[in-house]
Amino acid sequence: MQPHQLSSGDVIADRRADYARMLEEGGEPEAAAELLEQALELVPAWAAGWYRLATYREKAGGGEAAIEAYRRTLALDPDDIFGAALKLALLGDGAIPDRPPSRYVERLFDDYADRFESALVEKLDYSVPQKLAALVASTGRRYECVVDLGCGTGLLGPEIRAGVGRLVGFDLSQNMLAKAAEKHVYDSLAQADLSLAPDLSGVFVDAARHRADLVTAADVLMYLGNLESVFAIIGELAASGADIAFSVEDAGEGEGFHLAPSLRYAHSEAYVRMLLARHGLEVLKIVKTIIRKDGGKPVSGILFLARKPA
Repeated sequence: MQPHQLSSGDVIADRRADYARMLEEGGEPEAAAELLEQALELVPAWAAGWYRLATYREKAGGGEAAIEAYRRTLALDPDDIFGAALKLALLGDGAIPDRPPSRYVERLFDDYADRFESALVEKLDYSVPQKLAALVASTGRRYECVVDLGCGTGLLGPEIRAGVGRLVGFDLSQNMLAKAAEKHVYDSLAQADLSLAPDLSGVFVDAARHRADLVTAADVLMYLGNLESVFAIIGELAASGADIAFSVEDAGEGEGFHLAPSLRYAHSEAYVRMLLARHGLEVLKIVKTIIRKDGGKPVSGILFLARKPA
């Protein structure tokens, strides 16, 4: 029984944890925390339980107690599949990480895959695929090889398929890739980690560099923070004259990026422009728009269309 598993492995502890969850869902996070503390007395090495306790304490207004529980989570799960380090940073207990742990992002989307599209499209008015496809279509070009980075369940693929030759998708989550495969839109799909250097990312396994005349990244860069690695990958992927189309959450004024309470990163236009220039990419168009809702409120984003000079 691994400490990160959602079940504690103890029937009594699991039962108390279930009751605690019902209390939290009923608007009683303090009572939920007290009951989960009892469960953790039985299974003190249960990382998932400590993470849940931290969230209950946070909702109950116990900041220091929440920090203590997030620290216990991280100590029990150094790979940080729950993103405890991100939560600690938001609570002021540590620096903002440049990027989230890859295992956290992978687990997040592996767990989310089955309900991803219904949640994002039907409930959150997600519109990036359509808007990014329109930006790509505005070039009037037909693309022979397109690489879709962070393709997820493949929402962008159907929007651009008619105007491309070969369409390749990469994602960190195997479960998301399985959902994308069900659409029968991509010519190939493979796992890749965009937080790593090009040679380690998985994007160039048995595949040539500078092969794409269009590189896309729809709603994925907000899970990266520092974007140096992904722009290095794009630079190695893009052929001379290639277009690059992608979205970010808008951080507003400023020169960099920040971690939002949603545990996603927002990037400023100035920061993205700086990286594009550093990697020799020219900005063709920028569109500021609402990209989804979060907690019933609109989330502002920026769509970029750039080009690698011929």
